[in-house]
Amino acid sequence: MTAKKTSRSKRIFQVILLTGTAISLYFVPWPIVFAWIKPLPATVQEQMDLAADYGFDGIIVYVDQKGKPSRHYTSGYKNTENKIPADPQSFFKIASVSKLYHAVSVARLAHQGKLSLDKSLAFYLPQLKGRIENADDITIRMMVQHRSGIPNYTDVENYWAQPKENEEGNLALILDKPADFDPDKDYAYSNTNYLLLHMIIRKVVGYEVFQYMKEEILDPLNLNDTYGSVQDVDMDRVMSGYYVGYEGDLKNDDVGMLATAQDLGKFIRALNEGTVFTDKEEQEIYSSIYVYDHTGLVPGYQTIAKYHKDIDAVVIQFTNTVDFEGYNWSMSEVMYSRIVDIIKK
Repeated sequence: MTAKKTSRSKRIFQVILLTGTAISLYFVPWPIVFAWIKPLPATVQEQMDLAADYGFDGIIVYVDQKGKPSRHYTSGYKNTENKIPADPQSFFKIASVSKLYHAVSVARLAHQGKLSLDKSLAFYLPQLKGRIENADDITIRMMVQHRSGIPNYTDVENYWAQPKENEEGNLALILDKPADFDPDKDYAYSNTNYLLLHMIIRKVVGYEVFQYMKEEILDPLNLNDTYGSVQDVDMDRVMSGYYVGYEGDLKNDDVGMLATAQDLGKFIRALNEGTVFTDKEEQEIYSSIYVYDHTGLVPGYQTIAKYHKDIDAVVIQFTNTVDFEGYNWSMSEVMYSRIVDIIKK
């Protein structure tokens, strides 16, 4: 190849590279990037005061760091329409964080010999044999660990536009559907796993699952601000929830457990310190099947609940604005990460 042709090829390559870079940059979510790279404020509250810039109507953060008094931080609104400031004692829908409570319940029942992690879905719910693929081979352990291959009912197209009102309606969305993969051959997060575990726990104990959780988990830890449904709480204490593009308040939607940030924080510490468990054997069972922190997302409500071992701190974050396209979730993660960084400094 001649020098002239080499030079021309190089220029063409540069044009292609620059064009591709320009296109890539066009799609970069710049507000998220700018939120990441800004200098850290000196205090958690200063970071919290950026909540509106991040796209949140309101935010609550609870910090429990060993050796220091627990602290609440708020910014924005509990209810935007009425300009009611965010209240640290508000109830918040914790969504998938409730899976931690379910997993503790499964570990306790297994420890007590009332439930076997290695028995099948069909053993406990024989009516689902032939309706859920591989029901004879899917074990309780696989469902806890999201390794069952059972399709996720919330992935059904437009699910959140008209969510079902009960577990029967949700379960019906995936009955007779092909499995996503063979049991224990892959991982895929599926809310259906925990819907089924909820049904199995209820069958094993003989009464409502939240009542079992209250007796076995909440009451021993003096967690009096955790509830199973919006039907059980003073609605004036529930933080409003908002979905971008929808004008209404989503706080009346009954989509699972609620807690205050402090109650959730106390549970996360008890889980990580092991005080939620009756003994080491039960804790070992739990450790073999599930994780020690979680996030949650339903329309109007985003939760991050984690324990940070390096600083011996539990940090809970509630944000009440959701878009389900990922922007608000990404911004909540940026907010959370920066708050943790400030605490570490």
